[in-house]
Amino acid sequence: MDIRILIVEDDAITRDCLVDYFREEQYRVFSAQSAEAAEQLLSGQEVDLILLDIRLPGKDGLTLTRELRAGSEVGIILVTSRQDDIERIIGLECGADEYVTKPFNPRELLARAKNLVRRVRASTAGLPTEATGNVCQFDDWRFDLDRRVLLDQDGQQTPLTHGEYQLLCAFMRHSGQTLSRDQLMDQMKNREWAPNDRTVDVLVGRLRRKLKDDPAQPRTILTVHGAGYVFTPRAISCP
Repeated sequence: MDIRILIVEDDAITRDCLVDYFREEQYRVFSAQSAEAAEQLLSGQEVDLILLDIRLPGKDGLTLTRELRAGSEVGIILVTSRQDDIERIIGLECGADEYVTKPFNPRELLARAKNLVRRVRASTAGLPTEATGNVCQFDDWRFDLDRRVLLDQDGQQTPLTHGEYQLLCAFMRHSGQTLSRDQLMDQMKNREWAPNDRTVDVLVGRLRRKLKDDPAQPRTILTVHGAGYVFTPRAISCP
């Protein structure tokens, strides 16, 4: 598996250690010391995975994550030196896939990198660029399952990340059923999780925003306090 990884880290010693480690594991490694340098590199080079330090000089890692996620499915692992749940949640809300805290075990980081690349490649493999017949409809939305985009009544497209796509598919398979966070994580194949993981909550929030579902008074994805979530569209039509 030819994996291209970009390491964005302002500390030269840490950056060089990570570069050497991933090269020993046969990765094609690129590196940058700032978000701006990373953007310049990405303008001419595709990568499969970005290992991104949050606290960078100038533009920080969270801002870069948000900007990248607006138009890319690249895997993003955020790195921080702080044990901060709020920062972790913000990172996930910005579109990051994974989150690791320094000091980290290199073997664990490698395992996370491999799993994430596998998920991203599986979710984007062979996606068509033109509209297909494999489209579901619910409420005022069309959901193109092959291209993994939502289309509103005017035909405006909203792409979904692989996590958002997996979550929406899980909801549609179990429309009208209350699903716990654990059940939803089990439905989202190949995603690692731990007790008290907020990944589902973050993905629900992102999906609600894309569906224009007011989180204060949601009508499509309802919160069942103490139990989980339930998907309640007026009707679903799938081929």
